[in-house]
Amino acid sequence: MSRMIDIAKTRIGVVGAGAWGTALAKLLADKGFVIDHWVFEKEVKDQIQTDRENKVFLPDIKLPDNIIPTNDLETSVKEKDLVLVVVPSHCMRDVAGRIKDFISTGTIVVTASKGIENKTHMTMTQILAEKIDFLPDENFAVLSGPSFAREVANKVPTVVAAASTSREVAEYVQKIFSCPTFRVYVNDDPMGTQIGGAMKNVLAIAAGICDGMKMGLNPRAALITRGLTEMNRLGTKLGADPLTLSGLAGVGDLLLTCTGALSRNYTVGKQIGEGKKLDDIISEMRMVAEGVKTTKSVYNLSRKLGVDLPICNEVYSVLFENLSVKETVERLMNRSLKHELDGVLDNW
Repeated sequence: MSRMIDIAKTRIGVVGAGAWGTALAKLLADKGFVIDHWVFEKEVKDQIQTDRENKVFLPDIKLPDNIIPTNDLETSVKEKDLVLVVVPSHCMRDVAGRIKDFISTGTIVVTASKGIENKTHMTMTQILAEKIDFLPDENFAVLSGPSFAREVANKVPTVVAAASTSREVAEYVQKIFSCPTFRVYVNDDPMGTQIGGAMKNVLAIAAGICDGMKMGLNPRAALITRGLTEMNRLGTKLGADPLTLSGLAGVGDLLLTCTGALSRNYTVGKQIGEGKKLDDIISEMRMVAEGVKTTKSVYNLSRKLGVDLPICNEVYSVLFENLSVKETVERLMNRSLKHELDGVLDNW
């Protein structure tokens, strides 16, 4: 089916008004789309409606008048050509179930959420496809890559990837989102695109720990490089294309979140490296650091599949087993010596 883009007629709903959902809604509104934007919090809905600003999650960014905030899910998704779902990964199943009855049969559902569900180990597109079961798999797509919300909202040049099992759908998403400051590439590997987006958050916590401990630049470079190896191990085991993980949604996003202070996951890790407790850090945060929950998913999934992920395992031990950060470094450095590509080439 051919999808003709018409700015005046394309109907778009955005579900989720955290920093990333708000930034993407603004990007689309700046292109001329009228956005029905579902907001969970009444206070945020009122702020956007009255002050044209999301003061809670994306302060000091002026939002266009063609973003129409609502607390009603039906309004945001009914009779839409494209629905963008940007909610915390642990909320995806509930939200997908709630929007199912309002989604039209031809709607393209795109997720920009990054994570792996704790209990099922499913990606976000898998959850959406399971809950909105009358849509064909090709109607689901993912948008991911190295992109801090504030920079996108401020029109800093950004490059990401759109993935779907259908090239036509991926290219449709590409055309919807692309603009002079936001370039979108396409691929046909939703699994690899999502594994990269999820695992980079776990590895960003590890990078933050290194910097919080003031270990220096050598360890961070090693961690990023070996982290990519772990991404490839798990991703290829799940059927991902290793080239996807070497691209924007893999190494690109990994580099950004492991080196950028705007990353919430890096910030959590840095504070842990400085000696703060996880519970204290989380209690002070209004926004979600996806890597904390994803660490559990990655740890349990790797054990289930028999995939060796030393760095991710040590992050799990720090977050959930109260292992000291000093001991994790010692354990990683004193592991048995191996070939650099052990456990990677086996799955290629």
